[in-house]
Amino acid sequence: MRIAVIGAGAMGSIYGGRLSQNNEVFLVDTNKAVIDVVNQNGLILEENGHDNKYSPKAVNTTEGLEPADLIILFVKALYSRSALESNRHIISGNTYLMTLQNGSGHEDILSEFAPVERIIIGTTEDNGAVLSPGHVRHGGKGNTNVGMLVEDSNHFLPRLKEAFDSCGFNVRIHENIQQLIWNKLFVNVAFSAVTGLLKCEMGFIAKCDYAMNLSKKLLHEAVTVAHALGLEADESKLLEEIKSVSENSPNGVTSISADLRAGRKTEVDTISGSVVRAAKKCKIEVPCHEFIVNAIHAMENYNVR
Repeated sequence: MRIAVIGAGAMGSIYGGRLSQNNEVFLVDTNKAVIDVVNQNGLILEENGHDNKYSPKAVNTTEGLEPADLIILFVKALYSRSALESNRHIISGNTYLMTLQNGSGHEDILSEFAPVERIIIGTTEDNGAVLSPGHVRHGGKGNTNVGMLVEDSNHFLPRLKEAFDSCGFNVRIHENIQQLIWNKLFVNVAFSAVTGLLKCEMGFIAKCDYAMNLSKKLLHEAVTVAHALGLEADESKLLEEIKSVSENSPNGVTSISADLRAGRKTEVDTISGSVVRAAKKCKIEVPCHEFIVNAIHAMENYNVR
């Protein structure tokens, strides 16, 4: 399979590297230092205590390349549209677009570049960390969960599963992938923006009644929207999960909190913001989510004054 992986961070490198074993893979990134290292020395993944070398073709631009069979988007969500626009020429009438990015609602942007029958959404249970340019630690491994918003009439997902599994992944195809994405989103909306707003670690939520009340309000709104979308959500069980995650991750730092501390733009629009967009489609009011999205964006602008 001819695959373009856009974004050579930790996850893009893990997927781009491993998939290059049995596929023609192009690892696309704007960071020239990463591109040069990968092309000169290969992509090094630290796996199970050993450094393994992979050889995807790393490029700064896809100009002149033939269209891809599959494009996997691994940039931060706020850069998704510009990343796809910059690489529009490798998207043909047969190209599938796939996202394993954090949060939900990514299909809204992907649908600007491909019809819904060629959009694949999902989640990954793998994780990693960049050690240096072209050198990534592949941490916990798990399932790559994928699905489509409409029937897979061309039977592409089994082909994708075969290609990925042959390279060491474990792809699970889901009929209702949105349920899985929202199951993960419930925890994210309860923690991410709240810890960013309060400038605290995840463990503070369970320790402070006021903080927990914020998370409860956000969870309740998200569950209400999920039910309107026809998804399942047990609010009491989710609340217990949130308390457990907070207690077991006392020093945990969410991506939104880390980005705000570093003065970077956040992915709030695909976490809390995705609940706001879904709520509007369902004609449901979610005032707490609207407030917290505006608050995070205000903090982003305050940090760059």
